[in-house]
Amino acid sequence: MCGRYTLFTPPADIEERFGASFEGSPRPRYNAAPSQSLPVITNDAPETIDTLEWGLIPHWVDDRSDANRPINARAETVAEKRSFRDAYQNRRCLVLADGFYEWQGMNGGKQPYRVTLDSGEPFAMAGLWERWQPPQKQTGLGEFGDGRPDGEADPVETFTIVTTEPNEVVGELHHRMAVVLQEGDERRWLDDGDAELLRPYPDEMTAYPVSTAVNDPSNDHPELVEEVDAAA
Repeated sequence: MCGRYTLFTPPADIEERFGASFEGSPRPRYNAAPSQSLPVITNDAPETIDTLEWGLIPHWVDDRSDANRPINARAETVAEKRSFRDAYQNRRCLVLADGFYEWQGMNGGKQPYRVTLDSGEPFAMAGLWERWQPPQKQTGLGEFGDGRPDGEADPVETFTIVTTEPNEVVGELHHRMAVVLQEGDERRWLDDGDAELLRPYPDEMTAYPVSTAVNDPSNDHPELVEEVDAAA
């Protein structure tokens, strides 16, 4: 799975790498976590880097507070599961990152590792996105005693990250990994969602141990990405 990641590459470098411009001024993320608003490129606006909430709310959900908000979607079932199939067909995205975290069981505990490309360059993970419209609230009485809408609330845009079987590097840490797209495949994913792209990234990755402080999503500072000695 992918439950935490990083993106602290300078914004200008990210814009150049992905050929898209930020909406607003992003801040560096050393511990991006579910429920946060994070940089994403959608197939609706491929020249813009927008921010969406991590944790998908399907458009057909009635009550956001009761919704199951998956942060990951298995590549093997995105075309079939009700929560994902419409987004897979119509609303795909690139989730921007320069590393992600996985945990390895060790001596009764778990050691976090940060995984990056060997090149150290930022990359895109395959994602799905949704736009959920909150239901209108009926307040007051109209001229004929009818309830009237009190205006529409703003839609909520959310995303999930697609996962697949791990490559050899990530397989040492976890039995799943995010679908990291090859650079030449990123626009193909946005344009047509070719299922052939949902495969493990080559073993051109590096994993190194980091502080257990990353376990707490409220921690978000540069020291989190520094290499440490793995727990003995």
